[in-house]
Amino acid sequence: MTLTGRALADALIRPRVVALVGVSDDLSKTAARPLAFLRRSGYEGTIYCVNPSRETIQGEIAYKSLSDLPEKPEHVFILTNSDLAVNAVEECGFLGIKLVTILAGGFSESGEAGVEREEQLKALGVLHGVRILGPSSIGVVNVKSHLTLTANAAFAEPGLKAGGIFCASHSGSLIGAMISRGATRSLDFHSLVSVGGEADLSIGEICSSTLDDPTITGYLLFLESMRHADRLREFAIAAAARGKPVAAYKLGRSEVAAELAVSHTGALAGEDVIADTFLRDCGIARVETFEGLLEIAPLLTRMPSVERTRPLAVGVITTTGGGAAMAVDQLGIRDINAISPSAETLRRLRERNIAVSAGSIIDLTLAGTRYSVMRDALDVLMDAPEFDLILAVVGSSARTQPELAVKPIIDARHGNKPLACFVVPEAPEAIMLLGEAGVPSFRTPESCADAIAALGRRRTPSSLGAALRNPVGKARTLNELEAYGLLSKLGIDSAPSIALDIDAPIPELPFEFPVVVKVLHDQIAHKTEVGGVVLNVRNEAELHRAINTIGKSVTECLPDIELSKVLVQAQTRGVGEVLIGLRRDPEVGYLVMLAAGGVMTEIYRDRSMRLAPVTIESAREMIAEVKGLKALAGFRGKPKGDLEAVAQALVSLSRLASLSNAVVDEAEVNPLIVMPEGEGVLAVDGLITVFTQ
Repeated sequence: MTLTGRALADALIRPRVVALVGVSDDLSKTAARPLAFLRRSGYEGTIYCVNPSRETIQGEIAYKSLSDLPEKPEHVFILTNSDLAVNAVEECGFLGIKLVTILAGGFSESGEAGVEREEQLKALGVLHGVRILGPSSIGVVNVKSHLTLTANAAFAEPGLKAGGIFCASHSGSLIGAMISRGATRSLDFHSLVSVGGEADLSIGEICSSTLDDPTITGYLLFLESMRHADRLREFAIAAAARGKPVAAYKLGRSEVAAELAVSHTGALAGEDVIADTFLRDCGIARVETFEGLLEIAPLLTRMPSVERTRPLAVGVITTTGGGAAMAVDQLGIRDINAISPSAETLRRLRERNIAVSAGSIIDLTLAGTRYSVMRDALDVLMDAPEFDLILAVVGSSARTQPELAVKPIIDARHGNKPLACFVVPEAPEAIMLLGEAGVPSFRTPESCADAIAALGRRRTPSSLGAALRNPVGKARTLNELEAYGLLSKLGIDSAPSIALDIDAPIPELPFEFPVVVKVLHDQIAHKTEVGGVVLNVRNEAELHRAINTIGKSVTECLPDIELSKVLVQAQTRGVGEVLIGLRRDPEVGYLVMLAAGGVMTEIYRDRSMRLAPVTIESAREMIAEVKGLKALAGFRGKPKGDLEAVAQALVSLSRLASLSNAVVDEAEVNPLIVMPEGEGVLAVDGLITVFTQ
C-alpha cells in the first residue's frame, strides 16, 4: 500500500523507527551528522545504523544491511552515493519499507547517465510502493518531536523552539538559513522539509499530508521551480479551506521563455509572470525577498483570509515622519496605498486629545513616544472600518528605550485587525520583544512593504480546472477562418468574413465595403510582417489590387509558402479594442490573459492574467486591473464600451482549456473590437494552435 495523506506525514515527520543507511563514524563528514543531530536533539524513537564496513558507528551497533535490522523502519535516510542509493531503494522495496529520503545528487541534473538513474529510481518506487523524498534532499526536521533527520550543519545548534510554521523548500541549505535567521526574529518552526529533486514526493503533496495537524498554523515555501504545480494548487485550495495561510518565495524572474513565443499572449506571459499568476490565484502570498519570507510569517497567521472586496487598505501611524514615509513609498511602489483616516476616525482621535492632520500618515511626532498617546491612538485605529491593517512605525526610541517604545504596540496586538511594526533604527532588543509577543515586525521598509503587498495581492483560490493533458502528435495552427469557427462555438462572434481564391473571379461580397483583405494561411501568424494585410479597401477594383499586392509581398517574403487564399472581412470600428488570450503552460496549466489590444500591446505590457477557467466575477476583476481599459468605462465623458461582453468573452475563451477532442496550446484574439455598451464584441483576428487527438 502506497503512503499518502496522514500516513505519509506520520512516516515523514513523525516516524517511531528510523534507519540511517551509509551513516559515517567520522564526525567531520556530512554522512555522520544525522545520527549526531538525532542524539543531541533528544529524539525519542529508535535509530538503526546501517553500514556494512563497520561494527559500530559513533558508539552504536552498525548493521550490515537493512534486512539485518530487528524491526522494519518507517523512514530510511540514505546517505550513500547515487548508485548505492538506487540499490538501497530496491532493498527497501523488497522489505516492505515505504519511505526513503535520498541525500545524494547525481540524478537528472547530472546528464544522460543521471537521467537514466533517476528513471530507474522512479520505476523502483512505483514497483514496490516506496515513496521517495529527493534525491538531493538534505533531510527533514520536526522541531516539536525532536526529529533532526538531516545533514544540514545549521541543526548542530541545540535548543530549537517549536512553533506552528511548516517550511518546505526545494533547496536543502535554505532550511538551515530559515532556522538561523528565524531565531533572531523569534520565528519558531513546527517542521522543515528539504524536498530536493521531487522525483516522487513534491512540495504540494508533502504539505497536503500535514494539513489536518492542528499544531501546524501556516506554511512557508521556498520554490525553485513550478514542478508538480497541480499538487501545489490542490494543497493551496485545501489550506485556504482550513484557514491555514501560505507564503512563498519563488526563485527565477527570467523572461527568456517569452522570446520564443509566437503570439502576443506568449510574449506577455513569460516564466515569472506565469508563476506569479499561479501563486496569486492559489491564494499564496508571494514575497519578492527572502527577508520578506521570514518576516511575513507572524503577519500571515493574522491574515489567513483572502476574501476582500477592495484593495488592501493600510493605516500608518508613526513617531518618525521620515521612517513612515519610507514605508509608505515602498508600499506605493507595490500598488498598496496608505489610507487617510476618515472624518469619524479623526473625530474619535480628537476625543482622546490626539490632534493629527488628515493625511496618509498619522504622525504623532514626539507626543507618540508617550505610552498613553500611542496606545489610545492605536485603540482608535484598530476599530476604524476603513483600515484592513495598521502599521506602526517606531523611531530612535526603539533603540534607546526599546521596552517603552514597543510596549503600546504589544499591548494593542489583540485588537480587531492585524497590527504590524516597522522598526526604523537597528534595534535588536525591540525586535526581540515584538517577536516574543507575536507582533509582526520588520527591519527594513522594503521587507515590510514586500510582506504586506504579498498578502494584499492574494486572491481567493480558484477551483481546479481541467486536467492538464499531455499533447499527442504535432501542433497545428488553425487559419484565421478556422479559428473564427472554433470561437463561434464558444459564443465569441467575429466580424463577417469570406475566403477568396486569389486566382478566381471575385464574387459579390455578402457585406458592404470598406473591407480588410488579409493573407489566409495556417503558417503565417503575423500577417503585417509579411505585407499580408491591406486596410480600407473601398470597392472591387481596390479589392483586386489588394489581393495582388498581398500575393506579391507574401511570395517575396516567404518564397516557400504556397499562397492560394485571402480573407476578406468587413472593416469594423468600435469604441476600443482589447486582446484576449489563452496559453497552455506545461507546468501550471492554462492561463487566460487580457490586455489593451492592437500594436501597442507588447510595448506597454499592461495586462491581467488568471488561471483557467475564469468566472464572470474574476473576468470583471481582470478588466479593472488593465489601466488601458479605463477609457472604455466612460472616462471623462468618452463613450462606454461593452465591457460586460469583454468579460463574457474571457469566460468563453477559457473553456478552450477543457476541449474533449483537442489540446489547445495557445489561443488569441487580437484585436477583439469592443462595441458601444450593449452591442457586444467582435473578433477581427484569431490565432489558435492545437494538438488534435
